[in-house]
Amino acid sequence: MANKRDYYEVLGVDKNATDEELKKAYRKLAKKYHPDANPDNKKEAEAKFKEVNEAYETLSDKQKRQAYDQFGPDGPSGFSGFGGFNGQNGTYTYSSGFSGFDDDIFSNIFKGFGFDFGGGSARNSNGPRRGPDLKYNLEITFEEAYLGVQKEIVIYRYETCNTCHGEKTKPGTHPETCTMCHGSGKIEQVVTTIFGQMKTAKTCSNCGGTGKIIKEPCPECRGKGKIKKQTKIKVSIPAGIDDGQTVVLRNEGEPGNQGGPKGDLYILVHIKRHSIYTRKGDVVYCEVPITFTQATLGAELQIPMVDGTKEKYKIPDGTQTGTKFVIRNKGFKSVNGMQRGDFVFTVTVQVPKKLSAEQRDLLTKLAKTMNEQPPIKKRGLFG
Repeated sequence: MANKRDYYEVLGVDKNATDEELKKAYRKLAKKYHPDANPDNKKEAEAKFKEVNEAYETLSDKQKRQAYDQFGPDGPSGFSGFGGFNGQNGTYTYSSGFSGFDDDIFSNIFKGFGFDFGGGSARNSNGPRRGPDLKYNLEITFEEAYLGVQKEIVIYRYETCNTCHGEKTKPGTHPETCTMCHGSGKIEQVVTTIFGQMKTAKTCSNCGGTGKIIKEPCPECRGKGKIKKQTKIKVSIPAGIDDGQTVVLRNEGEPGNQGGPKGDLYILVHIKRHSIYTRKGDVVYCEVPITFTQATLGAELQIPMVDGTKEKYKIPDGTQTGTKFVIRNKGFKSVNGMQRGDFVFTVTVQVPKKLSAEQRDLLTKLAKTMNEQPPIKKRGLFG
């Protein structure tokens, strides 16, 4: 402990400093004491830089910081540095093999100089890439959603060129390896900065990152390797599908690049409104009109189902308008299972608007037997 300064003092922070405060202090000192930033006093700067690294490596790790606060830098097992400056070639290298060091520190420091340790600038762009997905809106009827249906749709998408088979070159010729990047699709270079020599990579400007040069492009697709065409596709819509749900057709999207797989085709289903039926989940709802006598005496009704069949259902005498009845398992089939919803119908009693003289007499007699007020007699124009 006598040979080493207090780590908090090295970073210039309080013992209760937060992780963010530690990181901020480290960034500032790492820039200040980097050997390449101090060419006139390189040896002393190197020692300071190493001391700052050692302090941050310890204090940025919760377990190491806790042990340091209790035992100091030399106990019980001591703490080690995390890298250093290579005086032979002037290149700074770092290792993130320990848990206490944050790789984002150097990434953020060097981004200001145009470098990215995340690999973005060095990403290989000439490898296989999956093709784009496509979307299609499909409208079906209420009955088709209930029963399921197979539709044929027409889409416009790119297809692999039949002339060059996706090679992009004129038949009989082949792409040549880019002489600038030697087929890698990227150019690597070593740049000297105030932090030392840095190796970077960028997309090759000669081949656009493909690693290949096409001197004689295919005359059919003009070197694209694909042509836009009108394509017919059969789509199976499952019974029970609901409005707004999506059917996915794998590998029916755009072709991939550099031998990559095709994208997918997403079909968004829209269901037309029905004049009689409505739906909530897997349950079908509708209204069924009945006559005054059917409501009074009871009746056996023929209820029309969504699939065109009719279901017999007996309603009791004295049924009131607005009464709901349920026919089990006659609703929509669940897309993900074999169960079906129910069919719910609501009766509406229709009162006759015109009666014959005989019908009025009969209803008048009925009203008297039920101790009801007799109906108002019709009068002439002048009473």
